[in-house]
Amino acid sequence: MKSLWSDTDAESFVARYAPEGVNRDLALRVYTTRLLGGDPRLVLHGGGNTSCKTTIKDLLGDDVEVLCVKGSGWDMGDIEPAGLPAVRLAPLLKLRKLDRLSDEDMVDYQRGNLMNSASPNPSVETLLHGFLPHKFIDHTHSTAVLSLVDQPDGEALAREVYGSRMGYVPYIMPGFALAKKAAEVYEQDPSVDGLILVKHGIFTFGPDARQAYDLMIEMVTLAEQRLEKGRKTLVPAKTLPKAPAPLAEVAPILRGLLANGPKRRILDFRTSASIRAYVDGAEVTRYSQQGVVTPDHTIRTKNWPVVLPAPEAGRLAEWAEAAQAAIAAFEARYHAYFSRNNQRLGGIKTELDSKPCVALVPGLGLFGIGASAKDAAIAADIAVNTVESITDAEAIGRFEPVGEADLFDLEYWSLEQAKLGKGAEKPLARQVVVVTGGGSGIGAATAKAFAREGAEVAVLDRDSEAALKAAKACGGKALGLACDVTDPASVRAAFDRVAERFGGVDVVVSNAGAAWQGAVGEVDDSTLRASFELNFFGHQSVAQNAVRVFKAQGTGGALLFNASKQAVNPGKNFGPYGLPKAATLFLMKQYALDYGKDGIRSNAVNADRIRSGLLTDDMIKSRSSARGLTEQDYMGGNLLGREVTAEDVADAFLWLAKAAKVTACTVTVDGGNIEASLR
Repeated sequence: MKSLWSDTDAESFVARYAPEGVNRDLALRVYTTRLLGGDPRLVLHGGGNTSCKTTIKDLLGDDVEVLCVKGSGWDMGDIEPAGLPAVRLAPLLKLRKLDRLSDEDMVDYQRGNLMNSASPNPSVETLLHGFLPHKFIDHTHSTAVLSLVDQPDGEALAREVYGSRMGYVPYIMPGFALAKKAAEVYEQDPSVDGLILVKHGIFTFGPDARQAYDLMIEMVTLAEQRLEKGRKTLVPAKTLPKAPAPLAEVAPILRGLLANGPKRRILDFRTSASIRAYVDGAEVTRYSQQGVVTPDHTIRTKNWPVVLPAPEAGRLAEWAEAAQAAIAAFEARYHAYFSRNNQRLGGIKTELDSKPCVALVPGLGLFGIGASAKDAAIAADIAVNTVESITDAEAIGRFEPVGEADLFDLEYWSLEQAKLGKGAEKPLARQVVVVTGGGSGIGAATAKAFAREGAEVAVLDRDSEAALKAAKACGGKALGLACDVTDPASVRAAFDRVAERFGGVDVVVSNAGAAWQGAVGEVDDSTLRASFELNFFGHQSVAQNAVRVFKAQGTGGALLFNASKQAVNPGKNFGPYGLPKAATLFLMKQYALDYGKDGIRSNAVNADRIRSGLLTDDMIKSRSSARGLTEQDYMGGNLLGREVTAEDVADAFLWLAKAAKVTACTVTVDGGNIEASLR
C-alpha cells in the first residue's frame, strides 16, 4: 500500500476551509480522513474513524480544547468538517476515573459536551480517541490486518509482524470498556506507533496528520507483506455445471425467493476471478460461515451468507427448489442463533429480519441483498471485502473471527442499529420500475415520480443519452439504458440488464410511442405498419418480457400501458396512431385476463393533449390554429378548462402501481373529455 499524501493537496484543503473558520488541524484531519476513507481495503461504509485534538473558540471567544472526531452517519471517503464534531476534551477525560459507564450515558454525556448541539453524534469510539494523548489518531478496519488477526493465533501473528512497535488490545466490544483497556495498553509502552485491536482493526497516531496517516499505510503494508509468505490457495470444488445458468435468469428467481409478500429485496451482483475462486471453493460452506471479518460489518451483512447451489442452464426449476431449501435453512439457523443469545441476555431483544443479506452462488459470484439498491450495494461491497480478507486469512492459516456471542452483541447493540436509521420507508421502496420512452415528456416525468416514491428506476429510451440524462435526474442508483422497443432483441437485452442490475422487475410503464397522421384510406402501408410496430407490437414485446421476469420471481407485478384518447375517441386524420393504440388498449385487458391468476395486474392511462415528444410545440401551434383557438385555449380544451401536464399523467401511473386490487382498468387523465370517457 502506498501513501497518497500530497503537500499540494494538503495545503489546498487548508485554503479551501479557511474562509469557513476551519483551522489548519481540522482541515488536514479532513484531508487524511478522505485519503483513508477512499480506499476500500481500509474503510467501508461508515466503518473506521479518525480524530484530532485542537483548540477552537466558544461563543464567548474563549479558547477551548476539543476532540474533533468522526460523527455518526458520515462516510470517511467524502467527509466534511461538519462530519468531525467538536467535543470538549476536558470533560471526556474525567470519565476515565469511572469503573462503569452505560452506552446510553456515554452517548448522552458526549452529546452534552458538543460545541454545537446540532452536530451528529460523535463516534461510539470517541472515548478511545480521547483517552489516548495523541493529537491525530486514525482507526481503520484494514483488510490485510484483519486477515492476520482473524486467526486462532491472531495476536501472535500480529506480534510476529510488528513486534514492540504496536500495542495489542484483546477483543472488547466498542465503548467505555474498550477505551479504558486501549489506554491501559498504550500506557504500558508509550513508545508504540499504534494499537492492534485483535479481531477488530488497527489504530495509528502521531503529532500531526501526515505522521498518523503514513504510519497507517506503513503498518498495513507490513501486514500485506506477511500475507505473501507461504501462501496456499483455496481448493476448488470438484464439480460445477458445465453450462451455468445466465445471471439474468437466476436473479429474478432468487429475488422472488427472498421476498416476504410485498416486502421485496433489491440485489447487487458481483463477480471476479477472486470472487469465483472463493464461492467455487470446495470448503466454502466452512470458511464462509464462521462470521464477519470485523464485528462492525454484521449490521450490514449478518454474520454469515447463505450458500446456494450452483445453477445449471435448463434446470432452473430444480435450482429454485434447492435454493429455497437453503434460504429456509439459513432462516432456521438465524432463529436458533437469536434464541440462544437472546436467552443469554434475559430475553430483552427483538429479533431482526431473518433473511440473508449476502448470497454466494458457485459458478456465478455473489449477491448483496438489501431494502434498496444502496443497501444492496453496501452489502455487496462488504461481501467483496470479506472475500479478500478471508481468502488471505485462509492462505496463511485458518479464518477465525470473534465468537458468536460477541457477534450477536454487536448486531443487536442499539448504538450500531442506530447507524441504519429508523425512518419509514417510502410507498414504493423495494420496487423496481421500468419506464420505456423514459428519456423525455411523460416517460421522464413518470420515472422521476416513481423515484420520489422510493422505487429503483430503469429508464429505457431509443436515445441512450436521453435515457442516461433522465436516469441521472431520478437520483440514487437509477439506470439509463438504450432500448428500441420495436426490436425484440433490444427489449430482451434491456430487461435482462435490469434483472442483472437490480435482481428483477415489479412495475413496467410501457410508454414509448410516436404519432403518425394521415387519412386512413390514403395512408401508405409502410406508415401504418411502422405505427403498429411501435404503438402496438412495441407494447407487446415490453409486456412479454415483463411477464417473463414477473413469473420467474413469482411475486406478481404491474403492467401499465400509456394508451391514448385516440383509442376510444379517434380524431380526424389520426388513424395511423389511433388504430394501434386501440389495439394496445385491448392488449392491456388481455394481459389482465390471462395473468391475473399470477398476481399480475394490467392497467392503462388514457391521456390527451400532453406536451411531449408526441405533441410538440409545432403540432400544438398547428392544431390550435386549425381550430381557430389560442394555444392556451387548445391545451385547456376540456371540461375543467385546465392544461394537463406530464406530471399529472405520472401521478396516474403512480396510483395504478399502488392500487393492489385494480386490474383491467383505464384511468383517463385529460381534464374531462366526455367523448373519450369510459365507465
